[in-house]
Amino acid sequence: MAGHSHWAKIKRAKGASDAKKGKLFGRLAREISMATKLGGADPGFNPRLRQAIANAKAESMTNDTINRAIKKGSGELGGESYEEMTYEGYGPSGVALLVEATTDNKNRTAAEIRSLFTKNAGNMSAPGSVAWMFQRKGLILIPQKSTTEEQIMNAALEAGAEDVQLGDENFEVTTLPEKLYAVEAELRKANLPVEKSQFTYLSTNPMTVSDEQVAQQVLLLVEALEDHDDVQAVYANSEIADEVLAKLA
Repeated sequence: MAGHSHWAKIKRAKGASDAKKGKLFGRLAREISMATKLGGADPGFNPRLRQAIANAKAESMTNDTINRAIKKGSGELGGESYEEMTYEGYGPSGVALLVEATTDNKNRTAAEIRSLFTKNAGNMSAPGSVAWMFQRKGLILIPQKSTTEEQIMNAALEAGAEDVQLGDENFEVTTLPEKLYAVEAELRKANLPVEKSQFTYLSTNPMTVSDEQVAQQVLLLVEALEDHDDVQAVYANSEIADEVLAKLA
């Protein structure tokens, strides 16, 4: 599972900026609407919606906002109809990137994402050109202070997880995508506090970036993509050296 913990440091650093710019709630609302559209409005029978609601509440989204997003997804309120899109491309020095987006106008979003790649020393590529370098996985985060490594390892593997890694602040439990919700449920039954549960992409071919200028260009490209209103998540196969990351921070 190389690459996730290191990249997560950058993702966490970006989190506060996203919230400040008012984009976080928009992304959470779109995920709720999309989950409703694909699996129905009852979280009891729709694990993706159940998790989307949990993530929204963790960020202090109000019940009114959550319910409005559910009604949009079910068609009760009308308005935009969203589609999920994945864009692929290369950044500086050939760093591979996957961009997940939820859009009501895929032609507009594709053109804008292509422009962001071009303006930031990258280029958007054809479907399939980058995806083979990543694996779709489920990811569950559990605070380190809440349990021991032995306890989480035993519980996670018994629940059907693939791996457990020690991150900066959390234990990172990885699963097959189709087992994410089942593993999460078993961990909760074991009284382990799940901080977050989500789907992610992990690089199978991580690329070490030790040049400070290249690293800065990669981060600027990722930041530009993440700042786009339609973008839900950005994944890269870059492994930026700790000393370079410290300088840029």
